[in-house]
Amino acid sequence: MQINTFSVDKRYTLLAALSVALAGFLFGFDTVVISGANEPIKEIWETSSWFHGFFIMSMALWGTVLGAIFGGIPTDKWGRKKTLIWIGVLYFASALGSALAPDPYSFSFFRFIGGLGVGASSVAAPAYLSEISSARNRGKLVALYQFNLVLGILLAFISNYLLQGFGGANDWRYMLGVEAIPAFIYLLLVLGVPHSPRWLVLKGRIDEAKAILKLMLGDTAQVESTLADIRSHSDSSSLAKEVLWQKKYYRPLALAFFIAFFNQLSGINFVLYYAPVILEKSGFASSDSLLSSVSIGAVNLIFTMIGLSLIDRSGRRTLMYIGSFAYVIGLSMIAYGFYSDASPTFSLVFILVFIAGHAIGQGAVIWVFIAEIFPNAVRAKGQSFGVSVHWVLAALITLVGEVLIESIAAWIIFAFFAGFMVLQLLFTHFMMPETKGKSLESVEDEVALGASPGN
Repeated sequence: MQINTFSVDKRYTLLAALSVALAGFLFGFDTVVISGANEPIKEIWETSSWFHGFFIMSMALWGTVLGAIFGGIPTDKWGRKKTLIWIGVLYFASALGSALAPDPYSFSFFRFIGGLGVGASSVAAPAYLSEISSARNRGKLVALYQFNLVLGILLAFISNYLLQGFGGANDWRYMLGVEAIPAFIYLLLVLGVPHSPRWLVLKGRIDEAKAILKLMLGDTAQVESTLADIRSHSDSSSLAKEVLWQKKYYRPLALAFFIAFFNQLSGINFVLYYAPVILEKSGFASSDSLLSSVSIGAVNLIFTMIGLSLIDRSGRRTLMYIGSFAYVIGLSMIAYGFYSDASPTFSLVFILVFIAGHAIGQGAVIWVFIAEIFPNAVRAKGQSFGVSVHWVLAALITLVGEVLIESIAAWIIFAFFAGFMVLQLLFTHFMMPETKGKSLESVEDEVALGASPGN
């Protein structure tokens, strides 16, 4: 059954969505800015490969893992909005603390704090965006999070390049500290967004939910109809009591696991974190590798915009098909380039093919899809599970990345990732349902009933 959806007041909802999506900008910036500080920090503090991989490069990701695992708790208890406010505080503290850190241990602590913000934001922000959207524009609004994420990645690469040499031996401090500016802006903006009406209904705050829907819809009949649809799928007593690990949630759990698993087994975080090092190994000079990293960020942004424009028209599965084929081609040719000692330009071209495939496929789809497939009562818990899988794998890959680069031939690493992307193609074809154009409540019904892929 297709449940009635509302035609959202575009200005009111878009302003709220843009404000919350800035959490994605900080996510992207914080995740990648460390790539420019990677080598300078290693030289200054003279750390070993294992120490550097764990305490410097992956510590933020271990914070992200904990933020993702436990992010569903405050998102349910305090609400999406309050959680997003505290995320801004964590980002701001992390940026300043990392920039001023006197030793690798305090540096790791502040990077860990920033990671908590990243992990929690990947739970709270997509959940919030999905719950203020209509069926027709949900893909675009939730994908704004990913758009801002890749914009943050691009600007982090540009910022690192421009600040190279700005502070001499301490230029890495400026690279990390500049994040405090967008973190403060985000914090101010998110204070003004409304609560999610679906969360308010789950908490039994019906009058408040109705008031927000009134601002979104204007039309009283639409407000009542929409509220009735939400209430029919939301038990106000179930938010705290509903357990995620039940047989009836097996399918959304499996879907969330596999899309997150394949996202990281593509090697995307490995490439983004170690982009300058990988490019140097392919033959670029050190200064050229930082500049070439900017091209990675630019392609990521351009193809994310293409994915954003297609996700509600072509659908989630179509984008995953396109992305999977681009993954396989790009990763296989990168492996060949390293194996045959091809020119640096050859490697860069297919790294960009790989990045384009990620941006239009997994990058555009993952946060939207995970936020859609769980019922209202367990959305935050389900979101937390899916992003936890994502971030545990990201942390493990980043932890061993430095050692892998130094001990294993690059072509073997990229061939390994290419093999897993063949499996992602099979997942897309045989398991993944199409969710475009359907209300959250309709998706809940269809996923629970096990509708076949493409329906």
